[in-house]
Amino acid sequence: MRRREFIALAGGAAAAWPLTANAQQSAMPVVGFLVPIPLKPISNNLAGFRKGLGEAGFVEGKSVMLELRPGGGDQSLQERADDLVRLGVTVIMAGAPPAALAAKRATQTIPIVFTSGADPVKIDLVKSFNRPGGNATGFHIQFSELVGKRLSLLHEMVPQAERIAVLVNPAHPSDANATVQNATEAAGALGVDVQVFNAGTSGEIDAAFTNLMAWRAGAVLIGPDPSFFRKNAQIVSLAARHVIPTSYVVGGHVKAGGLMSYGPDLADMYRRAGLYVGRILNGEKPADLPVQQPTKYELIINLKTADALGLTIPATTLARADEVIE
Repeated sequence: MRRREFIALAGGAAAAWPLTANAQQSAMPVVGFLVPIPLKPISNNLAGFRKGLGEAGFVEGKSVMLELRPGGGDQSLQERADDLVRLGVTVIMAGAPPAALAAKRATQTIPIVFTSGADPVKIDLVKSFNRPGGNATGFHIQFSELVGKRLSLLHEMVPQAERIAVLVNPAHPSDANATVQNATEAAGALGVDVQVFNAGTSGEIDAAFTNLMAWRAGAVLIGPDPSFFRKNAQIVSLAARHVIPTSYVVGGHVKAGGLMSYGPDLADMYRRAGLYVGRILNGEKPADLPVQQPTKYELIINLKTADALGLTIPATTLARADEVIE
């Protein structure tokens, strides 16, 4: 039962072919789309971006060209960013902080629109939120501030869980520390114990699940880290194997078999990013466009997974869900 319409992306996993001519010689503007992961997991985001461009008056193949540079190939992220600059693209859309930083290193002149879970001021993407001041602007997702809400929702679904494990990546200490702080504060209010488990690589994630089960965790909250987004299939599989309820940041995990997610509607945020790119293509400067935040958040629940876990989701929780997967 779907509560919200999503835009499907036909052929989202297909690799993008390079332009046959230099972008600077094209009769229409060219937008580079740079992300650190393959396109398939973010097909809804790319569809949202295309929708935003269309709402701004730019239709792919008619009034704008897209150069897709996803992850998963032989080129490094920096090499792909440098390649877009060599092509002379008009604007770069950079999804996630690593892509934004790679684009920023590659050019100080080509406009960049980013999405970032990290504070863009602290990582030197912009000078300030209201007046970015350089060649970059975009959207800041405050993932760590949603941890308390996610923990509360998880506790509603699994009230018998007295111990909740929190998985974070110590390679990104700023996000990890904020996640731990918010989880600890929320746990105190809920009367549950939380224990932090560190992981980043596939092997470390396997070990973390073994350790949290030995700790007798009753549920798991996955921290907002790009490495966990990339390894969603592994994490969902581990949660199913260990039969443990797990909370995720984005809906893709839930559609892959995870129990629940609460976070920003990324497809809508990418739509708004497409609108921002359209404004730049129409002559506005990124230095004058404030960094914005998501305005839509979504709760997604997988009832099939809940049944497999032996959980009965409260009717009040289901009523608040934006999408229920049956």
